[in-house]
Amino acid sequence: MVQKVAIAIHDGVQALDIAGPVDAFMEANAFIAPGDGYEVVLVAADRQPLRASSGMRIAADVSFAEARDDFAILLVAGGPALPVAAPDPALTQWLCRAPDRAAIYGSVCTGAFALGHAGLLDGRRVTTHWQNAAQLAAQFPAAQVEHDRIYIRDGRLVTSAGITAGIDLALSLIGERHGPRLAVDVAKRLVVVAQRQGGQSQFSPFLVAPVQDDSPIARVQTHVMAHVGERHTLQTLAGIAGMSTRNFARHFVLATGITPHDFVDRARIDAARRLLEADDQPLKAVAYASGFGTADRMRIVFRERLGVSPAQYRASFRRTGENGMSGA
Repeated sequence: MVQKVAIAIHDGVQALDIAGPVDAFMEANAFIAPGDGYEVVLVAADRQPLRASSGMRIAADVSFAEARDDFAILLVAGGPALPVAAPDPALTQWLCRAPDRAAIYGSVCTGAFALGHAGLLDGRRVTTHWQNAAQLAAQFPAAQVEHDRIYIRDGRLVTSAGITAGIDLALSLIGERHGPRLAVDVAKRLVVVAQRQGGQSQFSPFLVAPVQDDSPIARVQTHVMAHVGERHTLQTLAGIAGMSTRNFARHFVLATGITPHDFVDRARIDAARRLLEADDQPLKAVAYASGFGTADRMRIVFRERLGVSPAQYRASFRRTGENGMSGA
């Protein structure tokens, strides 16, 4: 039976939020018996061409009024304007009803904001682009926003992180329906990692750097990244910043959105990830070099932060040569 996938689009949509999942589902058809694959339709307020954020013109296959079918999957593509202003009321109105006709519904990237305006995030675990996660949580406080996830499945609701994470989400949904082997085959065709786990971290510590590179907070971050294997306490970090511990902790959160402890953990994870990808040195050596001290402590933090163990991370992302990585 054909699985019908609807992707809702809008003015200012991120083109890759559409193209990534569409190509994943279409590539899957090459491995599936005719009649059992995917059919993707783009849905919008009308069929007039829309202008994507890149300037590309994209036209929907059907309008909201015409989209009366049931869907296996319904996704809303994101776009840079969605966190700034409420979406087209026509999109919001359609989303209030359409998920009732979908086995699975959700969003790619900032499409989560459109779901929020339709009241679909309340009480649900969700994610979005790391840069917009705090805003999503503030704008829709009834949602349980997880700031650092590639994608999340909460019942029938699925949400993903930024842009290319829509491919990870699509691969996950393909794997659910047709098995992990097919998802791997599709990932190989797309030349992407097969496949990032939903709980994997979206970003490294570098992406939370404050705006002012010469600020005391930036000085602390630079020191931590350069000496990641050393012990870092709140007192020593505050001393580098030239502040009291209380004042430093408050300014650090204001500048970065995370605590100093979180930053140190992320810095160590980032260092450990690079070591795990680079060679086969023992886990205890990786743990020591990246500041965790012991392999057991590193396993605990990896599980908490990434949802995978260091060994699982290495198995998925270990580089096999200059031009490739295992699992890709």
